[in-house]
Amino acid sequence: MRIATTIFLTDETITPVRVARELEERGFAGLYLPEHTHIPVERTTPYPMGGELPREYSRTLDQFVALGQAAAVTERLGLGTGVTLVAQHDPIALAKQVATLDHLSGGRVTLGVGFGWNREEAADHGVEWSRRRDLVLDRMGLMKALWSPEPAAYKGELASVRASLAFPKPVGPRVMVGGAAGPKLFAHIAAYADGWMPIGGGGLTESVPRLTEAWRSAGRAPEDLEIVPYAVQPTPGKLEHYEALGIEEVVLQLPSAGEKEVLGVLDGYARYL
Repeated sequence: MRIATTIFLTDETITPVRVARELEERGFAGLYLPEHTHIPVERTTPYPMGGELPREYSRTLDQFVALGQAAAVTERLGLGTGVTLVAQHDPIALAKQVATLDHLSGGRVTLGVGFGWNREEAADHGVEWSRRRDLVLDRMGLMKALWSPEPAAYKGELASVRASLAFPKPVGPRVMVGGAAGPKLFAHIAAYADGWMPIGGGGLTESVPRLTEAWRSAGRAPEDLEIVPYAVQPTPGKLEHYEALGIEEVVLQLPSAGEKEVLGVLDGYARYL
């Protein structure tokens, strides 16, 4: 099983270059980065994990700039977003960013797609909260049209693009959807993704059969479905359970911290490689 990592990189933490080099040298499979453009001070949306919102949420580096640095100093390390809030991006510009990173890195990109939890952040991007999933569906359709080998148009209710010349073409990218289990999420995964990134990695014994059924109903081959537990706090038993489910990659959580603390945690994670 491939062992990757995720970390909130900020202006106060270990740098993208240092952590990427350390991960590749130690044999880890990938680096996934989250994003928040900003956190409005006047916020009524509760933090999903409860309690105060951790400091790093308001200080995250731009994930594509940071991953570009990571790509430049590595050769094999997977480069992922966990997740990209697609509704908060111009989809034509986002398609270009993803394609460029995938092209320059030699096809190492995983685009993690998310819908967001912070209503105020999304509102500042002009997102109508109740329609954000519909918006993401259309924007992913638009992006895939721009990535297609030949010029292809896409026309949806909330996003459209003319048949266009758009380069570079990505090698992939692998597209994974993050979020809590449920019919709406599973419909998105079956429509345009390669699989699911369940945050925390819990409840898979019950959820995976339901996702597999939605996947089959969409006419997709069960063997193509990928499950990548994300932001996992590992234990030997948990990873053994994932392997028993046929999972081939897991993303472990690193602390949003300086070099000494992050490298110490990587030392501990080495036993899972």
